[in-house]
Amino acid sequence: MSVRVPAMSVLPPVRRDRVIVQLPQYFRKEAALHTKDEFHNKVKTACQEQRTGTVGFKISKVIVVGDLAVGKTCLINRFCKDAFDKNYKATIGVDFEMERFEVLGVPFSLQLWDTAGQERFKCIASTYYRGAQVVIIAFDVNDIASLGHVRQWLEDSLKENDPTSVQLFIVGTKKDLSSPAQYSQIEQDALKLAQEISAEYWAVSSLTGENVKEFFFRVASLAFETNVLAELEKSGSRQIGDVVRINSTSSNLYATPKKKQPNCCQ
Repeated sequence: MSVRVPAMSVLPPVRRDRVIVQLPQYFRKEAALHTKDEFHNKVKTACQEQRTGTVGFKISKVIVVGDLAVGKTCLINRFCKDAFDKNYKATIGVDFEMERFEVLGVPFSLQLWDTAGQERFKCIASTYYRGAQVVIIAFDVNDIASLGHVRQWLEDSLKENDPTSVQLFIVGTKKDLSSPAQYSQIEQDALKLAQEISAEYWAVSSLTGENVKEFFFRVASLAFETNVLAELEKSGSRQIGDVVRINSTSSNLYATPKKKQPNCCQ
């Protein structure tokens, strides 16, 4: 679900490093939401013809969930603030950041909700799950137990949302702390789980920044594509940009090219 911004509200300008002109690629082909190389043709055409409706005025809600200390806050801070704080502080309740993008020339916003992983704050955080368009479940690639808890986090998140309308990502964090052999083993388990629950898999390091920008650009692009396609479907055959042919020789100036007027009306 997207949150609509009032038309009169003033949104901050899009930073130059938040401009997306091509569809960012998946991390692993075997666990991707889709494997296309480009945006959907309908989406590209709609953007070129400025037929994206209210997408530029909407904010897509993204919730980041996962066990305590897997690095949810560090992941968001690395992307939004390009910063990494070694002094860990547990999130109390929820916090959020707003990120503005320009996708194929159209403004698009993500609201990134950082939720508490502690059990005692779960009931508070879960109240903010409702209306999410994207669910990101983070786990520590050095902690197999955190991967094992992904299904529970998914179940909790979907209690407040329609499973058919949510895009799901599994993100392994702290990749910099994992040896190649150790990471290879847990990646196989993560890929298998991602396939089972129809999620896209990524592995990142908030310390080094590895794959962080690429991941969030992918999230923003897929959320944008989904919103534009939904807007086009909603508008149907009367979408903006569909021109009505005007024929000066016809008595009916609003005749469409595909429909013939019955004889009684001519």
